[in-house]
Amino acid sequence: MQIILIPGRLAKARTVTLSLRLSVLIVLLCLSLVSALAAAMYWMLLRDAARFESVFPSVFTVSVQKKDEERAREFVQQNLNAMAVKLGEMQAQLTRLDALGERLSTRAGLQPQEFNFSERPGLGGAAPTLLPAQNLTMVELNERLQGLARDVESRGDMLGVLEARLFEEAIRKKLRPTLMPVSARYNASGYGMRIDPITGQRAMHEGIDFLAERGTPIHAAADGVVSFAGYHRQYGYMIDIDHGNDLVTRYAHCSKLFVKVGDIVQRGLKLALVGSTGRSTGPHLHFEVRFKGVPQNPMRFLARASSEPAIASRSAKTAASR
Repeated sequence: MQIILIPGRLAKARTVTLSLRLSVLIVLLCLSLVSALAAAMYWMLLRDAARFESVFPSVFTVSVQKKDEERAREFVQQNLNAMAVKLGEMQAQLTRLDALGERLSTRAGLQPQEFNFSERPGLGGAAPTLLPAQNLTMVELNERLQGLARDVESRGDMLGVLEARLFEEAIRKKLRPTLMPVSARYNASGYGMRIDPITGQRAMHEGIDFLAERGTPIHAAADGVVSFAGYHRQYGYMIDIDHGNDLVTRYAHCSKLFVKVGDIVQRGLKLALVGSTGRSTGPHLHFEVRFKGVPQNPMRFLARASSEPAIASRSAKTAASR
């Protein structure tokens, strides 16, 4: 191996000849030097990185923690939003249940102080000592809220059915002829077999005759629809009221009528005046109750009523014609 050296611009070139062994030693020396420099630089980088991490340990860690905290916050907020929606639904359902409970208590005849829906029920008891207190997890709390919401909805449905039943029962009571049709101290002839006042023979009396002065007001014994209002050869001026379910009441021997066929009448409404028209021996009201056309004993219904009729303040639709 030859090395040419030129010391100056116009100087004479010098040639240095190196042996193979010396050349190999020089190359190895250079490689060793480069390796040593590389190792030193790597060691310095590691030392600087460790020193940087010891001085600023949270640069990378804090970033990861922030991301984890943001994800956790988002998860908690989503659960809180879902629970807030569920709580809002439950509050609306509880408000509906309160109103429904008040209506039911009114229909059932309960006093407000006996069953107050606006007050929170009293709860209490000794603190648990056998088992340590345990906090609910978010999943458990959400499950209990959902279960409670289902229970509230189910109770609301059942109370709604109960209200419908109570309403139907109230309607049935209004359709039962339990109100005294006329203010009378006693009746002249009851329901059943009797001596006919005109023929003097035994005959079936299909109603009750209430003694009252001519012109005494006659009132509807229950809610219903007027199915007949006019003159009958035997009953005189009379009114039939259909109360539904094949139940009909009849008011006969009237002197004046205040309703017509098709009128909707309410319990206690003024229907007519007592008279003595038709097959009659004197002023009175002949009152009948018929089920599927078969006469029934009116006292079975009127026994539930008071002796004085509850007179409605409203008159019939045709009262203006009096």
